[in-house]
Amino acid sequence: MSQRNPAISKGIDWSLVWIYLLLVAIGLTAIFAATYKEGEPLVRSFLAFKTDYSKQFYFFGIGAVLALFILLTDSKFFSATANLGYALGIFMLLLVFPFHSNIKGTESIIKLGAFNFQPAEFCKIFVALALAKYLSRPETDFTKVRSQLIAAGIALFPAVLTLLQSETGLALVFFSFFIVMYREGLPSIILLIGFAIAALIVASIVVEPNTLAIALTAIAAFIIYVFRRQIKRDRGIFITIIFIWALCVGIQRFAVPFIFKNVLQRHQVERIYDLFGKDNPYVEQGQGETMTAAELKKKKESGSSYNVRQSKIAIGSGRVWGKGILNATQTRYDFVPEQRTDFIFCTVGEGFGFAGSIVLLGLYLILLFRIVTIAERQRSTFSRCYAYGVAAVFFFHIAINVAMTVGLAPVIGIPLPFISYGGTSLLTFTIMLFILIRLDADRQMVLR
Repeated sequence: MSQRNPAISKGIDWSLVWIYLLLVAIGLTAIFAATYKEGEPLVRSFLAFKTDYSKQFYFFGIGAVLALFILLTDSKFFSATANLGYALGIFMLLLVFPFHSNIKGTESIIKLGAFNFQPAEFCKIFVALALAKYLSRPETDFTKVRSQLIAAGIALFPAVLTLLQSETGLALVFFSFFIVMYREGLPSIILLIGFAIAALIVASIVVEPNTLAIALTAIAAFIIYVFRRQIKRDRGIFITIIFIWALCVGIQRFAVPFIFKNVLQRHQVERIYDLFGKDNPYVEQGQGETMTAAELKKKKESGSSYNVRQSKIAIGSGRVWGKGILNATQTRYDFVPEQRTDFIFCTVGEGFGFAGSIVLLGLYLILLFRIVTIAERQRSTFSRCYAYGVAAVFFFHIAINVAMTVGLAPVIGIPLPFISYGGTSLLTFTIMLFILIRLDADRQMVLR
């Protein structure tokens, strides 16, 4: 039995490599199932670089070469070049503004001949490395607000640039790096405030504005009544309660409408309201256009609610064991838009059924659990922070993508790791994972 080359295999966590290969194989199979046309020569269509599954296969080959190159690279290289890589990532994001192509509503893609390149995808790698670099510096005291703000700036500056490129989904991914900061000591109150604001935004959508304002006022009055004795001793408590009440009402009455009218694009707002079964009030109340009842009905039937509805039908029709790779109807005949990219989970659900979906989600769960286990065994703060960054990005992509295909999250257009069609996405996730594998192979080394 031949032995692996010890220069490459020493210390490598092979379980991650095998999970990676399994996920890529499932992805290729799902893309093939969704896009293969009857009568095409199977081998020739895989090698011709004309079909989506053929292109994904070649991108997997490129990813394999990059993975091998990463495994042969000294771990110190990644910590030494982290800041330079971050600067390169920001530079690429800035290049998008003069050289972008408008593709399917997003302006975050640079077209290079037959290839589409999305710098925001690659920037996740650079942010994970740069944030790990900053948090691992001996002089970084993460208990201080200044250090916390710098770390947040490292993560959110690319998010702002990505948002300006009409790519809300990928912009939101950068918020997942707050999980890394939380692991390194970010106060829980900051995350609680973030969740409270998110809950208030949801309430602003599902509850009539005046009703919500009255409810917030009633809650504030109740809290003042409960703490009336403490308020008599310390007027600061009363001022704090009034300030929080005013802030909540201000967010609900002014900030949320302003964001929906002036920051988010109309189709993004419609997707959010579709999730809660609500009509978009900012169109129907007249934002520069009038729509007849028939036009409004047609728009609703062809919007994101239609995509989600067809996705649910596809997943449900797969039942327990699925219809088989080439026997699916919803995804094979394009009833589900983007069934090879954003909605590829429904392709898996229809073709392989509930059992296949559980296997896929199980593989993801094992992957995430393994990454966190690897993170906690690192001696180096840099390696630990980077590992948590990888886990956070993977978790966000998996949770949001699966949730949006079954109608539990708004359709924001982010790929399913290793499964969705897309060369930039596949290469990004491959590079992120194999940098982690390389760092873990040298886990006894302390990197800064």
